[in-house]
Amino acid sequence: MTTALKTLSQRTKLIKLIGFDIDGIMTNGQLYFTNSGEEMKSFHVRDGLGIKLLQRVGIEVSIITGRQANIINIRAQELGIRHVFQGVDDKLKVFEKLMQAQGLTWEECAYMGDDLQDLPILKRCGISLTVPEAPPIIRNQTDWIASIGGGLGAVRQASEFLLNSRGQWQEAVAPWLV
Repeated sequence: MTTALKTLSQRTKLIKLIGFDIDGIMTNGQLYFTNSGEEMKSFHVRDGLGIKLLQRVGIEVSIITGRQANIINIRAQELGIRHVFQGVDDKLKVFEKLMQAQGLTWEECAYMGDDLQDLPILKRCGISLTVPEAPPIIRNQTDWIASIGGGLGAVRQASEFLLNSRGQWQEAVAPWLV
C-alpha cells in the first residue's frame, strides 16, 4: 500500500523519527539578542515533555535549524536529543543523511516545520506537521496543523496527536496515571 492510500492514523504508526525546526516551531519565531549580541530563545516546557513522551515510545527526535545558537545545544541536551543540526542551508540534504544513517525511509519519518526551507522535507515525509501561523504554501501541503502557535506548546500538541493516533498515549503517560 502506498503512503497516499494509507489513512493518516495508519501512517502515524510507521513513524520512527521526527524532525523539528526551531524558530517558529519550538520557539515563537522572534529573534532576541542581548546587548553583547548573544541570541536568546524561549522554549515552552510543555514542548519538552511532548518530546520526552515521543522518546518514551521509541520515536527518535532530531532538530534541524538554519540558525546557530548555543542555547539550542543546551535545550537539546536537557531533552536527550542526540541529532542536532544547526546553521543548515539545505535541510533536505541533512535530513536524508540522518535517515540513511538510521536506515529509515520517508514513510517512517515525520517533520514539523513552518517555512519555505522546510518544504522539501515536509513534502516527502510520511507525516508533515506545522503551526497555524505558517504561510499558506506550508499549511496547504501538510497533513496536520497545530491549533496553537510555535513556542506556545505546538510541539506538545503534535506529540499528543501522534501518540493518540498510534494508540500509545496511555503507554507514554502511564508513570503519571498511578
